[in-house]
Amino acid sequence: MGRKEDNIARAQAISKNPEFIRNIGTAAHIDHGKTTLSDNLIAGAGMMSEDLAGKQLMLDFDEQEQARGITINAANASMVHRYGGKEYLINLIDTPGHVDFGGDVTRAMRALDGVIILVCAVEGIMPQTETVIRQALKERVRPVLFINKVDRLINELKVTPEEMQKRFTTIITEVNRRIISQLPEPLNKQWQVRPEDGSVAFGSAFHNWAVNVPYMKKTGINFKDVYEYCKNNDQKTLAKKSPVHEILLSMAIEHVPNPLDAQKIRIPVIWKGDMESDVGKSMMHCDASGPVALMVTKIIVDPHAGEVAMGRLFSGTLTRGQELWVSGMPNVQRSQTVSLSVGADRIPIDHMECGNIVAVAGLKDAMAGSTVSSEKGMEPFEKISHYTEPVVTVALEAKHMKDLPKLVEVLRTVAKADPSIQVEINNETGEHLMSGMGELHLEITTYRIVNDHKVEIKSSPPIVVYRENVRGRSQVFEGKSPNKHNRFFVEVSPLEQPIVDAIKSGEISVEGKIKDAKELARKLAELGMEKDEAKGVVMFKDNNVFIDGTKGIQYLNETIELCKQGFEEAMNLGPLAQEKVMGLKVKLMDAKLHEDSIHRGPAQVIPAFRSAVYGAMCLGQRVLMEPLTKIFINCPEAVMGDALRELQQRRGVIEDIKQEGEATIIVAKAPVAEMFGFASAIRGATQGRALWSTENSGFVPVPPELQTKVVAEIRTRKGLKPEPYDAAYYSG
Repeated sequence: MGRKEDNIARAQAISKNPEFIRNIGTAAHIDHGKTTLSDNLIAGAGMMSEDLAGKQLMLDFDEQEQARGITINAANASMVHRYGGKEYLINLIDTPGHVDFGGDVTRAMRALDGVIILVCAVEGIMPQTETVIRQALKERVRPVLFINKVDRLINELKVTPEEMQKRFTTIITEVNRRIISQLPEPLNKQWQVRPEDGSVAFGSAFHNWAVNVPYMKKTGINFKDVYEYCKNNDQKTLAKKSPVHEILLSMAIEHVPNPLDAQKIRIPVIWKGDMESDVGKSMMHCDASGPVALMVTKIIVDPHAGEVAMGRLFSGTLTRGQELWVSGMPNVQRSQTVSLSVGADRIPIDHMECGNIVAVAGLKDAMAGSTVSSEKGMEPFEKISHYTEPVVTVALEAKHMKDLPKLVEVLRTVAKADPSIQVEINNETGEHLMSGMGELHLEITTYRIVNDHKVEIKSSPPIVVYRENVRGRSQVFEGKSPNKHNRFFVEVSPLEQPIVDAIKSGEISVEGKIKDAKELARKLAELGMEKDEAKGVVMFKDNNVFIDGTKGIQYLNETIELCKQGFEEAMNLGPLAQEKVMGLKVKLMDAKLHEDSIHRGPAQVIPAFRSAVYGAMCLGQRVLMEPLTKIFINCPEAVMGDALRELQQRRGVIEDIKQEGEATIIVAKAPVAEMFGFASAIRGATQGRALWSTENSGFVPVPPELQTKVVAEIRTRKGLKPEPYDAAYYSG
């Protein structure tokens, strides 16, 4: 029995005892060394050869990842580590750092109890590092800090030992500042990272060594020794004396809570059901004899096993052949296999107790984000809120007609596996729209459709996703039904910004029916909506709200369902360019309805209400909103001028320029529409000497002088006449 098989047997034995389990992840900005680190941890635990570690990138087993040298999928592995004379099972998830794959990071966080935040000693805290810290804390995942690439600080930047320590202090202070501001008492004090208690480590993942204060005390190695080893190019000896897996796995065991403790803190935050119910109590106590509660964080498509759902088991025991329910789906499902993961291998086992990260095949209806339970009506986990939304779309068509049904099937699978991809399937035109977080995100997904799923496709150049809104409050507009017997009087205005933010952060839930109208009204009034309006909220569609401001209108309670449909249709296709509407408040002021229900059916009410919303939007002055991207460029001073010129040609607005040693850091914002091809352009302009990254930054109005032109272009592309209709058209 090899070391790997032996480890698997030991892992299974420990998985029954949650006290000895740690669920950890790695998270950081792109290229700060997460995957290299994860490899070394797995190698150290005997799951792959130590010589290949850091070069093999075991968790980047997707060929696209190896070709591009970046992590796209969050990959999982389980390993055994001995600490303090006892054996522990560590479930590790390696996450992507590129902003286009941020959705994967958010979902992975749901499965974890702790996360190793990697920060490059040279670059310091970057925008994506901030985002991952924010996501971890929101999910109550405890951070520990690893300052990576310390050797580069010494060998490339030639800093003195004093400067090195000063740099470390700055990074630690920055991380702690974020922990204090994001967490409630007493956690914001307890979870701070401190060098002296060992929750901060320093090292080089690539060269396989790390140190932290407790280990230095134990072995007598100090910062001076580290400095000398790096300077004399003898990091191999350092790696033997102070191996990275030893330090970091011990740090995780010591500082990351086990599932028993973690779930007491996390469940009330990520699940809003009744804590006194069987499932509530069982999750709080991580009880293996309770009902099954599994949160799916990822779907993998395996050529042999089909769709495999990966996720965190919060309660109960999962067994092969068990009957399970996926929340929101009508049919019972049966688990075909239950397994442990190690990189690309899955090892089948008969059953798995709660507190673990597990892979299950056979749940056809599950998608990333689903709640799976042995109880039919279990309240699902909180929806995972993403910090970004899709802003770029491509149109896909099958090259050969015979592949059409297969393409539809594949697109559904792709959307299941990655909920940050939105797919609109249009059976009439055979053209399907796929929207994602950015150019790279769509490029990789398209590559997978062709190579993994073997469907030949034609794809359009990327198109930007716009949104519609109004400049200000409109006058009341009257919309008539086709038979002229029903009239709706509607006014629209922009929704208060604090409310839009609260919807985005998940503080106000807009999914499904309104559960507690009083509580919702109180919250909306607190955020700045008038009290009467807050009481009249009928429904939300994305971050738009429909308010009934009428009093005692006859037959309205029978007709309101149809008004809701009219409202939804108007929000899905705005009147300006048939793009979605965002951040709009639609208020029904008055209505005159025909007394005979036959004259106020769907064919009359829906178009009448939709026209009333469209007309009111014309009166409120329609605005087209375009997505912005925030750009961070790190380049030598010599090429700064070229980088700035490149941004200014793309309607970029420079927000900040600062010097850090030799490097210049530029922070700017630019419209996504102008950013296509930026990667090769900036490479050309700076001879490849600029490091850059982007993150989505919400929507802003298109400049008035460009709006008419952009609207005409979008409408023409959609086969509409170039000029949008005015209010008179909608008054019927």
